[in-house]
Amino acid sequence: MTFSSLKNHLLIAMPELHDGIFDRTVIVVCEHNAEGAMGVVINRLVDINMSDALRAVDIQPSEEMIHRPVYWGGPVQPQHGFILHSPRGEWLSSLEINDDLALTSSPDILQAIAQHEEPQRYLLTLGYAGWGAQQLEAELQDNAWLHGPLDMAVIFDLPANERWQAAARLLGVDMRLLSGAAGHA
Repeated sequence: MTFSSLKNHLLIAMPELHDGIFDRTVIVVCEHNAEGAMGVVINRLVDINMSDALRAVDIQPSEEMIHRPVYWGGPVQPQHGFILHSPRGEWLSSLEINDDLALTSSPDILQAIAQHEEPQRYLLTLGYAGWGAQQLEAELQDNAWLHGPLDMAVIFDLPANERWQAAARLLGVDMRLLSGAAGHA
């Protein structure tokens, strides 16, 4: 079997994935290689806002930050924040996803956001999703996920509760019409 990286793709949870963790999630795959994969969930909100998150790391937020949501990025390291952003920019600790998108974990980006500097578009996620070697491939084989092209509008322009259906529509799939049963030929 040849390896095909899903970096720079969206993972879309299939309707029958009812594991209590990834139900109806959309994940931006930030890295995928022979050793495993990692990504961040972009459609599940947590009960804090950007203002709360910035104060937690001793950065003074602006007033409108109270209206910016924070996302549950996944079950791995949920105490750590990760900024999914565009444009990529130059930050102390970033993982390039594509020419215009990166995942940054260094505090310099939080300070820039608080001061209304770059990046223009961003999501703050707490934690990330991770898979060991061949784990994601096995889940794909078991029909737990659809995967498709990364779309900046789905990530940044839609409300969180619309992203799951919208990501599937990029593939021509209406999740409401899918059966919970799947087979292998």
